[in-house]
Amino acid sequence: GDTAGCTFCHTSPEERCSTCHQRYQFNPAVARKSEQCKTCHWGKDHRDWEAYDISIHGTVYQVNKWDPTQFDMSKKLADADYVGPTCQYCHMRGGHHNVQRLSTVYTSMGMSNADRGAPLWKEKRDTWVSVCDDCHSPRFARENLQAMDEACKDAGLKYTETFKVAENLMLDGMGEPMPKDLAPDWSGQH
Repeated sequence: GDTAGCTFCHTSPEERCSTCHQRYQFNPAVARKSEQCKTCHWGKDHRDWEAYDISIHGTVYQVNKWDPTQFDMSKKLADADYVGPTCQYCHMRGGHHNVQRLSTVYTSMGMSNADRGAPLWKEKRDTWVSVCDDCHSPRFARENLQAMDEACKDAGLKYTETFKVAENLMLDGMGEPMPKDLAPDWSGQH
């Protein structure tokens, strides 16, 4: 099931128009809505939709998306003047179809992408700031990147600590601290 789920999304984005454009309603205005991205970008393995949906940007979108004066989806992305950003507005800036061209610096867990001074990340971060400065100051965007770096570093330490605790439990012969009939499986079900 997990493999089939991965294959559905990871073999299609650059190959099929119907990944983002509904096959029987091939309407760019529909493809400009953030919900189109939710098809692939949500769930236990990467919570992009959930992160966007509960962010201030996602909240602004959810509250105002029905108002064409706030989100006129009939306009091309290059001409859009939305009250807040959609996924497409940032990741497909100007209507460019290569979504990864303007991807953000962070992956789901983000640890590998926290700023460690590599030239590649400086270029990506400068691009990220240039997208944010459509609405925010460059200083604001850079301060938020710094805050995300710190959060990723803290999360990395907690992640490492967690594995150390699990390793110590295994070494102490307590690898299965909960009886199997009470232990939740990977989906949280019993």
